[in-house]
Amino acid sequence: MGIFGDIMSKIFGQSAKAETPATQPSQTPTSPSASTAPSSTSSTQPMVDIKAVLSGLAKSKKQKLKYDKSIVDLLKLLDLDSSLTARQKLAKELGYSGDTTKASSKMNVWLHKEVMRQLATNGGKVPKKWME
Repeated sequence: MGIFGDIMSKIFGQSAKAETPATQPSQTPTSPSASTAPSSTSSTQPMVDIKAVLSGLAKSKKQKLKYDKSIVDLLKLLDLDSSLTARQKLAKELGYSGDTTKASSKMNVWLHKEVMRQLATNGGKVPKKWME
C-alpha cells in the first residue's frame, strides 16, 4: 500500500481501498473537469465526511494544525511521515509532474489539493474550498 493508501486507511478505516491516478485518468489541479462532487468508485464504501473526521482527529492533538491547507499538517494529523522524502513519494504516486528534487510550496499545495480530490473520488465528502 502506498502513502495515499495509508491516508485513506487513516480516514476511511482499515478496509479502505484507494484508487489513485495509476488506476484513474490524471487530472490537473486547475482542470475545469475536476469534479468537486464525490463519485465513489466502490459501492461498498459509505460516504465519509472528511471535514468531520479530520476535525475530530484535530481535537485530540495538542498542536494546532492547518490540515485544511497544508499537506505537512494533514500528514501530521494522521500520524504519518510528513518528511520531504515521504512527500516526494506521495507526489510520484499521485502523478505530480513538477520538480520533486527539493521542497517547494508549489508541490506541497498541489499535493494537498490532489489528496483532497482523490479522497472525494474515493467516496469522501470534501469541502470544495479544500480542493481549489
